[in-house]
Amino acid sequence: MKPVTRYMGSFRWEDVPPLEYKPEGDHFRDVTRQVLFGPETGLACELRFFGIERDGHSTLERHEHAHAVLVLQGAGRVLVGSEIHAVGPYDLVHVPPLTWHQFRADRDAPLGFLCLVDAERDRPARPSPEELRKLRSDPRLDAFIRT
Repeated sequence: MKPVTRYMGSFRWEDVPPLEYKPEGDHFRDVTRQVLFGPETGLACELRFFGIERDGHSTLERHEHAHAVLVLQGAGRVLVGSEIHAVGPYDLVHVPPLTWHQFRADRDAPLGFLCLVDAERDRPARPSPEELRKLRSDPRLDAFIRT
């Protein structure tokens, strides 16, 4: 890894390709990711940048590992557990282990954020039909959640 990777503007870095958010599925919309620092750095963590286009959303999921998020661009909302929070630039979001979460960009602005996670981590789990029914039993969550 080079000692310095240049920022190119528009939340892109030299030699850091934007990747598909996930290889397949229709449970997310208009999301890209870039791995800024990965295991090749010798760190036990991975720093990624996620971009969500206007009115796009990430997957509703949970993991055994925590997430630390720093919003850099735009505006949106995030579900953490059973709470929905508006977020914007420089807001910090902590997603504890085994907590349902989903990020949504506002209709008039994209959402971009850094996400720090363990380099070695479990795969995401999506809600079962029963878990989704339970989440949707709260009208606030039902209006927010995209699957």
